[in-house]
Amino acid sequence: MTTLAGEHRRPVAAAYAEAADAARRAPSIHNTQPWHWQIHPDRLDLYSDTTRALPGTDPDERMLLLSCGAALHHAQAALHAQGYDVAVRPLPDPARPEHLATVTITGDIPVTAHAMRLVQALQLRHTDRRPTVDVPVTAEQVEQLRRIADAVGVHLHRLTPDQVTDLVVAVSHAEDAAAAEPAVLAETHRWTGPGRPAGTGLPPEVIPDRRPETDVGERDFGTRGTLTVGGGHDKASTYVVLFGSEDDRAAWLRAGQALSAVWLHATVQGLAVLPFSQVIEIDGTRAMMRRILSNLAYPYLVLRLGVADPEHALPGHTPRLPFDATATIDQTDQ
Repeated sequence: MTTLAGEHRRPVAAAYAEAADAARRAPSIHNTQPWHWQIHPDRLDLYSDTTRALPGTDPDERMLLLSCGAALHHAQAALHAQGYDVAVRPLPDPARPEHLATVTITGDIPVTAHAMRLVQALQLRHTDRRPTVDVPVTAEQVEQLRRIADAVGVHLHRLTPDQVTDLVVAVSHAEDAAAAEPAVLAETHRWTGPGRPAGTGLPPEVIPDRRPETDVGERDFGTRGTLTVGGGHDKASTYVVLFGSEDDRAAWLRAGQALSAVWLHATVQGLAVLPFSQVIEIDGTRAMMRRILSNLAYPYLVLRLGVADPEHALPGHTPRLPFDATATIDQTDQ
């Protein structure tokens, strides 16, 4: 079995397995967790799991790729926190489009306090659908997140007040379009209703108990949960869009890595994050978001950043599939 030289004494495959386990915490559309890892003695391979795809909501698999990219970055962060440097090869086999990436340990690196904070944030990170309170996000915080996204090869733009107004319209159109599609409604019910697959989906405790009174509407799941909304109205929230110059599979995988990086750093900053993927899922509203970018780039995801209401309990974590449902260990040379 491959073992890395230096201070690390355990088999490298054990580090890969720990990274795949940490990646189970990654965000995904409707918490579908549409990924599967193959753990080898000398590498970690990421595959998409289309049995957990959303063909009605996400027919082009943009959100599936973005979700898998987030899991990929989670695994990278976990390996860095173990003291390993890594190389990532995206889409390594054109003949197998489901093979999304290969991760390889390339050497030792110091375990920094920053790497440990990120892996701690990986455990704390959650989607917060409650309105934020009237504490503004600072320009410095946004600039830090912009630099984080840039480092992954994705750009981050802070929406201006006029552009937030355009976002309000786009979200409304996206919700209307989704409500008119039986396939989308059925998928939403499957992943939020009482019959959702075990270890996945959105339980009542992470869905608001009523529609928040905010300018930018949230996704309508067609059901009311038990999450107390509180009294905030998002007036001090900041909205950003992750974007890039490409609209291919590699770009969406990279966008997911940027999402994870931005979200983990925002968690370290004490910010609550809420993704607005519905405006990207619908062709018409995705075009509206592209116009916000002057038709010069492709929008990948909109995020609301803000400070959560400290007077109410945080939403619980969404369930996760067990390790053996999302990873397979290659016993060769074990």
